[in-house]
Amino acid sequence: MIVQDIISHIEELCPLAYAEDFDNVGLLVGDHTQKVSGVLISLDTLENVVDEAIEKKCNMIVSFHPIIFSGLKKITGKTYVERVVLKAIKHDIAIYAMHTALDNSWNGVSDRICDELGLTNKSILIPQKGTIKKLVTFVPKKDAEKLREALFAVDAGNIGNYSNCSFNTEGIGSFQGNEASNPTVGEKGKTHYENEIQIGITFAKHLEGKIIRTLHQNHPYEEVAYEITTLENTNQHIGMGMVGSFKQPINEMHFMTLLKTKMKVPVVRHSALSGKMIQKVAVLGGSGSFAISAAKRAGADAYVTADLKYHDFYQAENQIILADIGHYESEQYTKILLFEYLTKKIPNFAFILSAENTNPIKYS
Repeated sequence: MIVQDIISHIEELCPLAYAEDFDNVGLLVGDHTQKVSGVLISLDTLENVVDEAIEKKCNMIVSFHPIIFSGLKKITGKTYVERVVLKAIKHDIAIYAMHTALDNSWNGVSDRICDELGLTNKSILIPQKGTIKKLVTFVPKKDAEKLREALFAVDAGNIGNYSNCSFNTEGIGSFQGNEASNPTVGEKGKTHYENEIQIGITFAKHLEGKIIRTLHQNHPYEEVAYEITTLENTNQHIGMGMVGSFKQPINEMHFMTLLKTKMKVPVVRHSALSGKMIQKVAVLGGSGSFAISAAKRAGADAYVTADLKYHDFYQAENQIILADIGHYESEQYTKILLFEYLTKKIPNFAFILSAENTNPIKYS
């Protein structure tokens, strides 16, 4: 087992193509080809986590948060970030982080919060734009089925629960300038082919490289004419936050007690209670003030997130309960999610759940 093998499985769960532009995700320290003796799974990569990896003979750390976020101009050990990187390099420990790629995953951070709270009928709170693409190409009728099956084999045509691959079954011209008199060798100078059909197929954007390779490998022409466009359609399975519902409405005090119990928090910072029942709940792990308006538009009775500032709570306006449970607390189940996923994907391998509590905030 090498580092890239572990990464490949992680990116099936949360492709890095869906990480936010500001983020720093992927392999942060180490070599993709390094052999892995054991993997320590943590929420953060701090010095004590690296020490734990050394003690437990793990030479790879899979961390939700990236230890390197902004650029490093020096690595002298002056800051905690530099000390972590130095120690990891010294002990040949690879560090990988997926952060907002997992935030935007259907089976990611917010989904786990919903499960812990017992919310069902889940949907994405803020669907990510530009995640659906469409391939259009032309192929001789006799080769269409082979190409279609090859594209389906690499997950083209599947967006969430929706499948789409359309064919124009009439003989039509191909893209101008890429035509041939011999149907298997591209030759310029013709304006169309006889007996061709058009294939149009949608796919998730992280598959684009694989789709193009498959197209070239299975298309009969040496020069393949095709077009890829980004669709405006909303992908309901990729994005920030989730909305779910309790089977039955509960009162506000019951809701607060549930939050404290299920999310293991001593206190919940929240906006004014209004006496209404809570059934529809929006959740977003980590800093979620940017999604308050989205939670209100979704008709949520409450919004559970973290890192709300003083003035953020005014946005409740007696329309919604804003509940801040703490950044670490909202993401605490993430390392368990990753541990469960990887042990299922690769049984009988040395995956170890970090025992370190990396929460920098204490309560007295």
